[in-house]
Amino acid sequence: MNPLAQQLNKTLQAESPNVYAMLSDLGKAIYFPKEGILSQSAEAKTKATKFNATIGIATEGGQPMHLKVIQDTLSAYNPKDIYEYAPPAGKPELRAAWRTKMIKDNPSLESKGFGTPVVTNALTHGLSIVADLFANAGDAVIIPNKNWENYELTFGIRRGAEIVEYPLYNDQTRFNSAGLREALLAQKDKGKAIVVLNFPNNPTGYTPGPQEGDEIVAAIHDAAEAGINVVVVTDDAYFGLFFEDSMQESLFSKLADLHPRVLAVKVDGATKEEYVWGFRVGFITYGSTSAATLNALEQKTIGIIRATISSGPHPSQTFVLRALTSPEFEAQKAEKYDIMKRRANRVKSLLDSGRYGDVWGYYPFNSGYFMCLTLSGVTAESVRAHLLNQYGIGTIALGETDLRVAFSCIEEENLEELFDTIFKAVNDLIAQKV
Repeated sequence: MNPLAQQLNKTLQAESPNVYAMLSDLGKAIYFPKEGILSQSAEAKTKATKFNATIGIATEGGQPMHLKVIQDTLSAYNPKDIYEYAPPAGKPELRAAWRTKMIKDNPSLESKGFGTPVVTNALTHGLSIVADLFANAGDAVIIPNKNWENYELTFGIRRGAEIVEYPLYNDQTRFNSAGLREALLAQKDKGKAIVVLNFPNNPTGYTPGPQEGDEIVAAIHDAAEAGINVVVVTDDAYFGLFFEDSMQESLFSKLADLHPRVLAVKVDGATKEEYVWGFRVGFITYGSTSAATLNALEQKTIGIIRATISSGPHPSQTFVLRALTSPEFEAQKAEKYDIMKRRANRVKSLLDSGRYGDVWGYYPFNSGYFMCLTLSGVTAESVRAHLLNQYGIGTIALGETDLRVAFSCIEEENLEELFDTIFKAVNDLIAQKV
């Protein structure tokens, strides 16, 4: 094993032995090179005052070389902020700005120990880093039965982890914290579990209330007290889009210093929060009261980034940084939030109007981009296909009964027509069965 990896592991063993025990084999072996091209280039950047012949970019006239046809579309930006490689950990100013934003959005984080966000190539990359660092073959990854299908690919297919599901809802109304606790305690013989918490939930659009949040934290604490090392990941892709009474902060705030056997990892990003899906700018942040532990985990994270994508795209990091520091940012974001909230409320008023009878129910939703119908008498796939082929409407079928509808991409004035047409499609299929 490389000496740098050994040193990081020794630090974790001394500072946070339970966190060290959570690492996968790859997580223990990974490190960020100190003697490689990047570190030598970084040193040269500060000391090579005459010629710097270290890094693989081309320069001209003291600026990164670029094509005018490209720069003409990016004329508001200095070439050094878009053409050069970004550091593997991400643009330092962006990392600092996102950490400040995290505290602003989650005031209870102010007194907690947590690191500086590391920039990822959006959230899937962040989750993949978690899988690489902590998931060995056979490790349990605990998720609700209403979940984003990419978890199976990221943790199960790529890393060979065992996906353990529990029902998301308790009696279809509240988060099933008892199911989470049961799934966690079932891992006692393994001594380790990875929990993924995704609120607002994809696909249902549900965020637990404050009491439910406390119950989730209590279930994780109980597992830790039972001797289970728990890596708990808050997948906060849709953070901030809370439209009704629910938690208003990420559970990362409560989990960051919960227990020595709990490692909290926050995966979030500008992708959906700031409506820049194609920019692919995400973040991964660790919670710990030990600065040495945070440094070791961040070094291993940067090692994973260096070994996979090398570094994230510089232009989109610059664009996001400019947005975060703009005096118009908050007002513009509030405007978009209001649009999303009106769409969600309109959907709920339509569903609660009684106009659709009993051909479907819906799972509780109060946040995010989505909601899910639960159909009666017809399959979700048959409705999806009929809507697409007969009416030119796209939806997502999940399992036998669930149909996911993304109200986020439908104008408010079109929502009534959308759900009326879904209703018509369901009745078409019911009539065909008679």
